[in-house]
Amino acid sequence: MNEPLTPEQLRILTPLNVLSEQQWRELRSQLVPQPLLAGQLLFRQGDQARLTYYLLAGELQLQDAEGRTQRVSAGSELSCHPLSPAMPRLHEARALSDISVLMIDSAMLDRLLTWRLAYQDLLLAMQQGGADIEWLERLLENPLFTKVPPTNVQNMLGRLQRIEIEAGHQVLTEGEAGDCCFFLESGRAEVIRSAGSDRQVLAELEVGACFGEEALLSDRPRNATVTMVEQGSVLRLDRQDFFALLKAPVVAEVSLGEAARLLTQGAQWLDVRLLEEYEKAHAPQALHMPLQLLRLKARLLDKSRTYLCYCDSGKRSSSAVFLLSQLGYSVYALRGGLDALPAVQRDALLCENGAGYLARSGGRTERSR
Repeated sequence: MNEPLTPEQLRILTPLNVLSEQQWRELRSQLVPQPLLAGQLLFRQGDQARLTYYLLAGELQLQDAEGRTQRVSAGSELSCHPLSPAMPRLHEARALSDISVLMIDSAMLDRLLTWRLAYQDLLLAMQQGGADIEWLERLLENPLFTKVPPTNVQNMLGRLQRIEIEAGHQVLTEGEAGDCCFFLESGRAEVIRSAGSDRQVLAELEVGACFGEEALLSDRPRNATVTMVEQGSVLRLDRQDFFALLKAPVVAEVSLGEAARLLTQGAQWLDVRLLEEYEKAHAPQALHMPLQLLRLKARLLDKSRTYLCYCDSGKRSSSAVFLLSQLGYSVYALRGGLDALPAVQRDALLCENGAGYLARSGGRTERSR
């Protein structure tokens, strides 16, 4: 049985290479190479399976609707990117030799990617403000936050109440109603459950751990007691703020037709994908504003202008729109992202490649070199 790819192998694959090791662990079951024999089809033109494919070994051929072909060899620059990523597929992919491929659920990958890039932007902004981000980085590795819209996290941080607690104090008591959850900021804590007259230690919590959320999600009494083993501090989040944290933000969206109308009125495309994705193909005169640097680079934009954000699925652009809207910009996301466009419209939109356009102070746009 094949083993999952190692971090060294993952670091050459775009955009998998920007994910954290915790996120790679979440994808672990999908990171196992799959074999395909020479002559077999990997996918057909028009295929709409929500899978992201990478070629890891061997050679395959991509053929488009006009019969034009392209060979892709493992280890080449092309093989470091997803194969024919547009949906539906613009190519047929057939193995020219025995090959090995990686198949990853596209929706899951996009969710992880959006979260990773958005919280990098948040950490950078907080670090510039003088905040100690080491604890926050550990907090954001908590599985709870893989389900939280990244744009909600900063609002949550302002609602946390810090509480200093002595060793031996019970933070939560089994059987009580749940009206809040906690994050362990410092110190050590044990999770204990009663079993008749015995006490069973279930776990020791690490800094950054969230506890007490199960009672909120299930609307049932606490199922365990949490006791501080040594002096430390916790951050309390009230019930209503916890559910606000999980709620997805609402952003303004436009169709491609509506975007075209806004462009004639002076709107500007913003490409919020990674640099490698942008250089491969981007919209005419689109500014490259990657999501992970957006908070830093937003000051270069012009608040009197309308901006139109796009990415592949729409998730990264939705996060960008929410952030820019909070900063006072007029901004919309392309509804459904590039993947929602018919192949002809997608190709017409992404008609430029290579170095693109940069925003300078005051909103001035320059062609990059």
